[in-house]
Amino acid sequence: MGCISSRDKTTGADSAKKIRKPKPWKHTEAITREQLNRMREEFWDTAPHYGGRQEIWDALRAAVEAELSMAQAIVDSAGVIVQNPDLTVCYDERGAKYELPKYVVSEPTNLIRDNNS
Repeated sequence: MGCISSRDKTTGADSAKKIRKPKPWKHTEAITREQLNRMREEFWDTAPHYGGRQEIWDALRAAVEAELSMAQAIVDSAGVIVQNPDLTVCYDERGAKYELPKYVVSEPTNLIRDNNS
């Protein structure tokens, strides 16, 4: 028996998963960038109330807003255990679960694009 971050003795692989780009998804109705940003801000403002530690929420936010290679470095240095490679389900070293909705980790395929953006 080992801890969650121990190596798999059969494969020699670390249990940590590498982060990958999220799969495309579609919102229930087309939304604008402004609406998406508002939804994201609301999520991040309320996320700590779902439990877990503030520093992990901060690291997850930084990771989803960063390029893929930087995101990997952020979660690794924060000790985040990635359950789903798209960061929708993660854990901290104490076992607290952090769930991120799709709209936080990527844009929907039916995002209304403004000609100015």
